[in-house]
Amino acid sequence: MDALSVIGLIAASAAVAGLARRTPVPAPLLLVTAGLIAAYIPGVPEFALDPHIVLPLLLPPLLHNAALESSYLDLRANIRPVALLSVGYVLFATVAVGWLAYLLIPHLPLTAALVLGAVIAPPDAVAATAIARKVGLPSRITTILQGESLVNDATAITAFKVALAAAVGEGMSWAGGIQEFLVASVGGVAVGLILMVPLHWLRLHLKEAMLQNTLSLLIPFVAYAAAEQVGASGVLAVVVVALYLGHRAWQVDFETRLQEAAVWRMVSFILESTVFALIGLQLPLVLEGLGPVGYAQALWYAFALFVVVVAVRFVWSYPATYLPIWLSPRIKAREADTDWRRPLVVSWAGMRGVVSLAIAFSIPLTTHDGDAFTARNLVLFLTFTTVIGTLVVQGLTLPGLIRLLKLPGRDARSRTLAEAQAQNAASRAADERLDELLQDRRNDLPGPLVDRLRLTLERRRNAVWERLGQPNPETGESVDDTYRRLTREMIGAERDVFVRLRDARVIDDELMRTLLRRLDLEEAAAYREEAD
Repeated sequence: MDALSVIGLIAASAAVAGLARRTPVPAPLLLVTAGLIAAYIPGVPEFALDPHIVLPLLLPPLLHNAALESSYLDLRANIRPVALLSVGYVLFATVAVGWLAYLLIPHLPLTAALVLGAVIAPPDAVAATAIARKVGLPSRITTILQGESLVNDATAITAFKVALAAAVGEGMSWAGGIQEFLVASVGGVAVGLILMVPLHWLRLHLKEAMLQNTLSLLIPFVAYAAAEQVGASGVLAVVVVALYLGHRAWQVDFETRLQEAAVWRMVSFILESTVFALIGLQLPLVLEGLGPVGYAQALWYAFALFVVVVAVRFVWSYPATYLPIWLSPRIKAREADTDWRRPLVVSWAGMRGVVSLAIAFSIPLTTHDGDAFTARNLVLFLTFTTVIGTLVVQGLTLPGLIRLLKLPGRDARSRTLAEAQAQNAASRAADERLDELLQDRRNDLPGPLVDRLRLTLERRRNAVWERLGQPNPETGESVDDTYRRLTREMIGAERDVFVRLRDARVIDDELMRTLLRRLDLEEAAAYREEAD
């Protein structure tokens, strides 16, 4: 796999992901399908999924960006369901799926079956939350799915290490397994807590946005490597640091925030697209290593395991949802609106992803005694089919299920009203601050400029309220939409003049870039960011 192949993979993945944005099909599904097709096209190079690259180089930035965009306060408010899914469910699935696989598949040792259970235990973050946002799931369910995905990889990787030690004959006891799990989890959180404050301090004291964002790109790798170096969970360290930095992001300057948001959106888009395409491209490698097990028999095992994986999540989700409500009057009063639909959606949103494949490919070829690892190829195949099966079956049907259940979506009017009230309070504070500043003779301004400052405040204050009003009967736009559209047209006219003046050599390129950046910032201020 040369540099040209890597560039081609990234370009093709980005193109398919871009196409997916124009269709109702989730991007992960199109990317996996495209990878499957491409794997059998003559001339397409072979892409081996190296776990030594995937886990330390791809997982940290994806988790870091997901945690940056998560709400620490929302996660803290939903810590119980998040913990029950990200820790309790993953451990339960490891044992339950492993035991049932041991019973279903002849000649599969229990230790290898438990390795398989740990490999396919963690649901994937990217697919589920992307679909949840796209179909407008209630914010609490989305928060729970996000929170689960931030921590479950750490639980699964630790459980995998314990099961693998037993499978390869390293003599791991239950007590040793529990000790390793506690060291990894507590140690990962501790490393994150140690790093988060000095890293944030460093961000605040780097005065250039370019340096701050360079540091932002390095932070997930630093946190992951530091934790793994001391035998702790690098995943948890990354998540803890990113949650803290996201919660404190308001303390860095605006230029850093604008750049950081754009950089991380680009990085995540490229990584997610490439990773899901790689899943599809692994099929020939998996089939080649299937060994003596026939295709028909392997497909039957794959179907049975898929049913088991789906069923086990239902078996966990409903008791985990209702038992706390039945046992605690406080929880019952706080979650009185919980009905059977929420655990149904959470259960069906358990798609697996690239982390499962990466963990599976890290299974060694031989045991501690030098013998071949029993059923390694079958474990790889079953992992692949489970990932594909959940992405296709659950990923394609989840939006329809949500619509069928008629779950109450996010209340757009209440959200807009809360936004308007917050903006109103902030504008009042800014107005009072302006009055204080203008009392100082050092801040004297001509009357028109003072009026312009107050007009800007008034504009921000009224813009959100206007979205609650009646739309324009001709265009369907709110007053705010029309204002922003006209602002963009005016800025576009100015931009055209600057380009013409540059082309006529009236101004040089450096001055044109300065003027265009000023317009870009004004346009960014006029347009609120749209959700993907």
